[in-house]
Amino acid sequence: MAAENGEEKLIAVARHIAKTLGHNESMADDILQVFSKFDGRFSREKLADKLTTAGQEEDPRALDHTIKSLERQISQYVAADHPIWSDSADSSAFLDCVDELISTVRGLSASSSAGAYLARAEDLLQQTMFRLEEEFRLLIERGGESFETTRSYNNGNGELTEDNSNLLFDDSDEDDHDYSDSEIPVAQRLSNYDVIIDALPSGIINDLHEIAKRMVVSGSGKECSHVYGSFRREFLEESLSRLGLGKLSNEEVQKMHWQELEDEIDKWIKAANVSLRILFPSERRLCDRVFYGLGSVSDLSFMEVCRGAVVQILNFADAIAIGSRSPERLFKVLDLFETMRDLMPEFEFNFSDQYCLVLRNDALGIWKRLGEAIRGIFMELENLIRRDPAKAPVPRGGLHPITRYVMNYLRAACRSRESLELVFEESVTVVPSKDSTLSSLSVQMAWIMELLESNLEVKAKIYGDTALCSVFLMNNERYIVQKVKDSELGLLLGDDWIRKHTAKIKQYLSSYQRSSWNKLLGVLRADSSPVAANVGGKSMSMKDRIKAFNSQFEEIYKSHSQWIIFDEQLRNELRNSLYNLVMPAYRNFIARFQNAPDVGRHADRYIKYTLEDIGTQINELFEGVNGSAGGRK
Repeated sequence: MAAENGEEKLIAVARHIAKTLGHNESMADDILQVFSKFDGRFSREKLADKLTTAGQEEDPRALDHTIKSLERQISQYVAADHPIWSDSADSSAFLDCVDELISTVRGLSASSSAGAYLARAEDLLQQTMFRLEEEFRLLIERGGESFETTRSYNNGNGELTEDNSNLLFDDSDEDDHDYSDSEIPVAQRLSNYDVIIDALPSGIINDLHEIAKRMVVSGSGKECSHVYGSFRREFLEESLSRLGLGKLSNEEVQKMHWQELEDEIDKWIKAANVSLRILFPSERRLCDRVFYGLGSVSDLSFMEVCRGAVVQILNFADAIAIGSRSPERLFKVLDLFETMRDLMPEFEFNFSDQYCLVLRNDALGIWKRLGEAIRGIFMELENLIRRDPAKAPVPRGGLHPITRYVMNYLRAACRSRESLELVFEESVTVVPSKDSTLSSLSVQMAWIMELLESNLEVKAKIYGDTALCSVFLMNNERYIVQKVKDSELGLLLGDDWIRKHTAKIKQYLSSYQRSSWNKLLGVLRADSSPVAANVGGKSMSMKDRIKAFNSQFEEIYKSHSQWIIFDEQLRNELRNSLYNLVMPAYRNFIARFQNAPDVGRHADRYIKYTLEDIGTQINELFEGVNGSAGGRK
């Protein structure tokens, strides 16, 4: 109570002196200053507030004096033709006046009989806010011009570093580095994202904070936020432009050639990483410092600053997501998907407040649409395989282009196995699967393999020769299995799949041998008669049989040497199989032929191929070159 009585007495003395000297405004102001120094409990604003409140009922002249004093002091700053913050003493004195004016308006607002004085004070406050808004704008611009001298923060330990090589600003096009008032420093490419930039010097940030406090308290927070947001938006827009990210509409993206879009996607990935990992965190830090302690103003300002840049980034990704499903686009769309996946934590961190919820939701929605686009591309790949026509057969039973394309495509795609697993786990599996333990991606890959093999079986029927049909299927199945075994496809499809399809290759090999060599072996086979054999229902002498063998072997060699087995290991396996099949039968036949009564001493006349000749020419099969059988004669 004693303290309160002492305070009231002190205020009463101040009021009495102020009334007495009311005609001398300068002296009254000096007295208030003396009292504020006399006791630290009484700030100049507090005294003015109490004087005003008390004087509302007792003496209108005191109110008039207070407002006139403020008008006199503030008007000299409001009318100044130079920046107030160019002089620290002026800026400090101006803020003191602003504080006193705010306190006066607050006091008058509580009185029902001070309407005229309140209107004058509010009009003065409005003029003051206009000037503060201008000073706020000038400070931001001045801070931007001196940006090259600002420091960067390393995220790892938060310590300041003078290493300007990590700064994000590109001055490569400016020989003299002399920015004009209209130029805005912008971001350049960085490989190290572990950095936070101070976009304005600390001193200017502190000055902006002091202005922002007064404007928000006075109800001008929206105007302050608008000025702040306008300048910082320009900074982000120019930064994205320098990073190569243009403002492309959905229609413009859809009309671009794919090669152009590939370049744009590369630029987008770099710009998105720099924006989400450096620019936006730096803008959040700057907002929080400028609007510290001012409630939601910081969040609103940050949203207004970044919204345009975020929308620009997301719009491009969305345009790609809803674009063509051509299979050639898979890998770049995967790049976009993976970038968005990696940046989702950054979206959550940077835009964590309620005002940025729409930006977070948009980012998540576009990421999911990119996943849908990837699934759509695989559906188009399936359609491409189904629609690939069975026209002219591949020469020499070689590898079909569709096999090479699909397998290399899938092999490359599965390098992003983790991403594809995520994409297909998000969808409902619509392809048939007998194994419930397989992942959605494994089922998808197995389904494409089945479509490809079915397509190849249709194409194989074009060959009129059953043996060549088997060579074609053998070649393509071997290529498929090899591509599966030496890639992520092997892990997805599993060992059982590989064993099953390796067995199919052996089946094609057996089919080839039966269709092309069984007739030849029938000529050589032994029977109960040393003189003749029954071939095709006709009795043949030993001489006729060796002539038939020579003719058929020459025909087989001539055609099969032009066929091709592209895989060396498979080619050697097939040759060894034929060698083991033909050589024993031919050796036995020659022995019997030489001892045949009707041949006698003239056996060499009929033997066109020695055992060595047969072995040599078998080893020349499937080379894909023109062949002509040549024996020892």
